[in-house]
Amino acid sequence: MRRAVLALILALGACGDDARQDAAVTQCPKVADGDVAIPGGVMMMGARGKMPGEGPPRRVTVKPCRMDRTDDTNAEFAAFVAATGYVTRAERGPEPSSLVFVGAGDGVDLGDPSEWWRIVPGADWRHPTGPRSSIEGLDDLPVVHVAYEDALAYARWRGRDLPTEAEWEFAARGGLDGATYVWGEERPGEGKAKANTWQGAFPLQDTGDDGFRAAPSPVGCFAPNGYGLYDMAGNVWQWTSDQWRGDLTATPDAAPDLAAYDPADPYATQRVIKGGSFLCADNYCLRYRPAARTAASAGDGASHIGFRTVLRPQDPQQASAKEGAP
Repeated sequence: MRRAVLALILALGACGDDARQDAAVTQCPKVADGDVAIPGGVMMMGARGKMPGEGPPRRVTVKPCRMDRTDDTNAEFAAFVAATGYVTRAERGPEPSSLVFVGAGDGVDLGDPSEWWRIVPGADWRHPTGPRSSIEGLDDLPVVHVAYEDALAYARWRGRDLPTEAEWEFAARGGLDGATYVWGEERPGEGKAKANTWQGAFPLQDTGDDGFRAAPSPVGCFAPNGYGLYDMAGNVWQWTSDQWRGDLTATPDAAPDLAAYDPADPYATQRVIKGGSFLCADNYCLRYRPAARTAASAGDGASHIGFRTVLRPQDPQQASAKEGAP
């Protein structure tokens, strides 16, 4: 786990126990549950000249599907756990723990991300910043500290799946093929706040101009994209089903082991995460764009990684969807 967590820290770049989660206090309108129809179509996937791994751009076709309107929330994940007794990776032994953003103060080495990340014993989806923290009253926040297998288990319980990278990117674009951001070309800090991102010099100070300071926000606090999806930029990263590869040159029928290989961390199984998080800033991450992508160890969660699910008409799970699931 330690090797995988180090890889995650270096890839994302981006105290304690309960101060961070308490920062999410801004009131937001309640967003309707459920999913929305994604029409499918053709898009230019990826980008050129932005961040490593985002190209070369290539044209792909995505089939229609239905995608969760928001990131899956604490309340929704709690219902899954109550119904199944599921225990997440972060809660299992021999050393229950997860990766938590703890911030950085004056005098830290800004070239060393381990200065502002910690593997915190007792941190998990119920205790987002450590054992003394809680999600009480935070039902509408996206669930975090879920490993890939945890997210997939929840999706399967609902008779659904995790989106592919292409499905996720197509949905995030909301019909704006080729646009830099999910809302168009205006930068996140221009005009009305468009997403929960980091304002200020990362990792020293988040000014909170968007209403949230160095913490996740409840789902649906910002305007949806053209397909009616919320938080496809910022807030928390989202798992996809694709194994990580260092660029977009691999074809869909490439050998899975070859497609997933990352020379920077050759011993870990990694998946693509998309969307950026509340820790993404112009001066450091810049990954709150549809084309942005990075790798995360499939076996680990973190305080800024969540997910949403997808339903494809051809999915065999649709026929066996759990009756009464949300």
